[in-house]
Amino acid sequence: MSFKGNNTVLSRRTYRLASDNDKSRSTGLINERLLSDYLHHIFTNGGQHQNLASFRKPLTFQGLNDHLERLLGEGETADETKELTVDGRLGPPTVVLDHNSGFEGLLLVDDDLLGVIGHSNFSSIRATTCVFKGKWIYEVLISSQGLMQIGWCTLNCRFNQEEGVGDTPDSYAYDGNRVRKWNVTTTNYGKSWAAGDIVSCLIDLDEGNISFYLNGQCLGTAFSNIKMGPGVAYFPAISLSFKESVAFNFVQEYHPMQDPPTVDLMKAQKLLGYFKNVLSTQIDSQEGRIVEKDIAVWQLQGEPTVLVTLAHIFNHFAPLMCKVYLVEDVLMKYLLSILEGGGSVEEHPLIQQILDMMWLLMEGKVEPETKEESAEERMRRRAYERGCQRLKKRIEVVEELQVQILKLLLNNKDKGQNLTVLCPPEYMVCFLHRLIAALRSYWDEGKGKMSSVLTSEDAYIPPQLFYNGKVDYFDLQRLGGLLSHLRKTLRDDLASKANIIIDPAEIQANSMDDLDEDEDINNAQRPFGAIAMGPALARPSWLSSPTLGRANRFLSTAAVSLMNPRRPPAPPEKVKLRSLNVEQRTEEDIEGSHGNDGLLLGRPPEEPEMLLAEKSLLEILDGIIMMYNLSVHQQLGKMVVVSDDVHEYAIALKDTEEKISRCPERRQDIMQELVKSQKVFAEKLNHLSRRLAWINATIYSKEKMLDVYWLLRVCIRTIEHADNTGSLFAFMPEFYLNVAMNSYSALKNYFSPSNCMEELPDYEQTLTRLASILAKHFADSRIIGTDIKDSLMQALASYVCYPQSLHAVECIPEEQRMAMMKNLLAPYEQRPWAQTNWILVRLWRGCGFGYRYTRLPHLLKTKPEDANLPSLQKPCPSLLLQRHMAELLNKDKEMAASFLNSVLNQLNWAFSEFIGMIQEIQQAAERPERNFVDTRQLKVCATCFDLSVSLLRVLEMTVTLVPEIFMDWSRPSAELLLRRLAQLLNQVLNRVTAERNLFDRVVNLRLPGLESVDHYPILVAVTGILVRILVDCDSHGVNSKELKGKTDIDSTANADHIHKLNRAKQDCVHPVVAEWSLSKHHIAEWTDTGLCLPLA
Repeated sequence: MSFKGNNTVLSRRTYRLASDNDKSRSTGLINERLLSDYLHHIFTNGGQHQNLASFRKPLTFQGLNDHLERLLGEGETADETKELTVDGRLGPPTVVLDHNSGFEGLLLVDDDLLGVIGHSNFSSIRATTCVFKGKWIYEVLISSQGLMQIGWCTLNCRFNQEEGVGDTPDSYAYDGNRVRKWNVTTTNYGKSWAAGDIVSCLIDLDEGNISFYLNGQCLGTAFSNIKMGPGVAYFPAISLSFKESVAFNFVQEYHPMQDPPTVDLMKAQKLLGYFKNVLSTQIDSQEGRIVEKDIAVWQLQGEPTVLVTLAHIFNHFAPLMCKVYLVEDVLMKYLLSILEGGGSVEEHPLIQQILDMMWLLMEGKVEPETKEESAEERMRRRAYERGCQRLKKRIEVVEELQVQILKLLLNNKDKGQNLTVLCPPEYMVCFLHRLIAALRSYWDEGKGKMSSVLTSEDAYIPPQLFYNGKVDYFDLQRLGGLLSHLRKTLRDDLASKANIIIDPAEIQANSMDDLDEDEDINNAQRPFGAIAMGPALARPSWLSSPTLGRANRFLSTAAVSLMNPRRPPAPPEKVKLRSLNVEQRTEEDIEGSHGNDGLLLGRPPEEPEMLLAEKSLLEILDGIIMMYNLSVHQQLGKMVVVSDDVHEYAIALKDTEEKISRCPERRQDIMQELVKSQKVFAEKLNHLSRRLAWINATIYSKEKMLDVYWLLRVCIRTIEHADNTGSLFAFMPEFYLNVAMNSYSALKNYFSPSNCMEELPDYEQTLTRLASILAKHFADSRIIGTDIKDSLMQALASYVCYPQSLHAVECIPEEQRMAMMKNLLAPYEQRPWAQTNWILVRLWRGCGFGYRYTRLPHLLKTKPEDANLPSLQKPCPSLLLQRHMAELLNKDKEMAASFLNSVLNQLNWAFSEFIGMIQEIQQAAERPERNFVDTRQLKVCATCFDLSVSLLRVLEMTVTLVPEIFMDWSRPSAELLLRRLAQLLNQVLNRVTAERNLFDRVVNLRLPGLESVDHYPILVAVTGILVRILVDCDSHGVNSKELKGKTDIDSTANADHIHKLNRAKQDCVHPVVAEWSLSKHHIAEWTDTGLCLPLA
């Protein structure tokens, strides 16, 4: 890696700190006397003088580190003693929260012991240091607004789950949530606080007063004549409710609770002085002397002597910069002092030079130390890994035996048996993998016998199985609806494409209305229903299905015979199809005979005539896919939680062991309980670790991952072949699409921790083919099931959230991409629109105004429950799909108008619903009696807000990509759309930007469930729309010079018309801009960008 400064390029490898063997060579660049003079000049204290040079010891790089440590250690002991003795304060010099004994309830304390989150009804905690004389102050950052009481308490105060700071006689607190002060009784005091505010707590033990500040503004004296005297000392303390969080800062009339780190501060100031000496000193090697120079013109030129000297300085300076106090008090003060002469940062190249040099010399020195693995831990880990490997090898032997047994059982010699064995669902996963291994083995054996047969790697289910009635699908839903409905509506297509004729009497007998009544009649009339009868149609028991029901009579089987063998030169004969009981299907109905294709009867013209495999293997493969859908995928999801359980129990065990080490010896009762907990956690962790090893070897191994991947590819090929049949695609069972989506989800979410998904063969090609299926079929008119359409929509929405899968969507053919975008831009009133709108938002996220965040800025301090959710992925906009959207909206003006009208209608509805709900919430919160807001109502309210924001983002995307829709008034809908947009933006700004209005009050309540409701997301979306309108308004205005070359009459008429249009545009835009300008100072508070626009 190389480092680039302003005027030089330096390699980190070249300018590393020299070893002991190399340092002598560094001194060869200049003579030793000059080097010694240079180092003494740099590392000099204020009391040293240059005239003492004759009495100094020679100084080289070999002894520089020891010399520097001696200089930094001067006065350190005296400063440390001063820190420990502070009048009026008792406790350690570093003030933190007392997480050992000074708390009540359940609390989550940060690693630095300064942040705390409540984890029970009402928890309390105090600091480690108390004060008894003088004036003191500490600060609290309100991280989440809610029920909290902040103040002071004595050591004798006893708190519980109902009473906290301020509820006992010797404790005093301020509650900004309820705007009250507490000392046993309560009265009104102060102002309401919000998340991000800073509360300063002051105590004057000379006068006996306690007061509070909110964001630097004094709230007045809260308590007077507090208890003082011998034995009375006050601790900083806080009580907070569940999920509330704060951060403490124990910072000249009032003393900070924690003094500045004087020792580190002294070291940092000395090192900064040495650094300044380097900048102001130059070595004249020709004349052999040290030259002073102006610091402002210093440049990083790569002199070895200077760089090695700076490396020694920053070897001590870099660790000190990990402390925020030292960064602000030392480094920032120095950088700001450079700017005191005026001018911007660009006018002071020294700042850039310093930052470049710091990047070069400090990188890698402040990395957090990784805890080294102990010998015992390493031994345990290796023993566990060896055990897992031995377990896997032994399991592989058992698995191979199971496959051989299963291959022996896959024969048709036990026709007289009808055994139905039910096994627990957990066994279905292993059974699936053994069955896949046996199937692929038989399939490839057939390939060895007949070269024309496809290999198992290219296997798929031919589409005729879905409509020729040879396979029992029970009552599972088809893509186009019920089978009886499809046979009625697609009977002509069956006749023309598959040469199958549906008997009208059969359709009537199998209708849903008279299904049960006609059962006996159908059985009696069946022998006479066929045009041509083959052998006796009595199905042997080896083909019977354990699942019987009314669907079996028309979904499961049908007797289909051919009048004559199929001959390619002559047109095929039509086949009449009728229903059979599953028991009446013969082996010939599956494998076929002379003139009968058996299981493959009804081949559509799009299908090749080549033989895929033995027909019985096709039916087994179809059953494997059904098995995965019904049971296996669910079991894979259940087993993946074992790893999470192991992690949780490991943390609990470690936490318990730490508590045991901190437990006082006198508290044997606590020690006994902790030891019991330790034993329980250790036993449970041991059991889960063994189970995890078993699961990793049998369920989530590389071989099992390849089986699921093979199943995914089989489903993809099957869907592609079925799609080629046109309308007959509707006969495909829904579970084929479900398995394609679920198997991809399993590969991505279940196997990924142990195996890399990208290493699978032809992975990118498979990803692109699956993307093509999702893009084509999420709005396919042949699919009518609501559930499967929602699943396809959600899968596509998840697809566009990840860069790799989004790239796969961009790699599908252009006509498919255009068709997908056209379906996404269909009017919202005609279909479920929330998911499609969310897809458009994801395609735009990362390009909008203030829209490059992964999580909302005000939620960054809280940890998400699941960081792997699609909505929490980093923005990855698609410029290609945005371009397709712009082309479609520009080309089809009617579609653009209907799409935007539907977006505006839904925005009006969503935002109005949101306002109505927060009115109800506000009214409930203001009632004096104790009340609770329904969590479902809060969830619906947050959903309406999120929908409003996403709809505004779609409008922003449209205004940015295709401003002509609003600005080109040659379009008949432009004026109406712009006026409607102006009305809605005015409504949003009126409701959101006013201070202390309804929206502001509800946001400040910080109710659980309304975390996403905030000013920032909705205001930046509105601002993005306004910015684009203002920028594009002039660019789309028509200049009068364009009218030259026409007659005077035409020019006058056109100019008047254009003047009216531009005037109407101003009437639409200016009210919104005026409203926005009134709220500009509020928007600046909630956005991270400085926005300066001409608003006149």
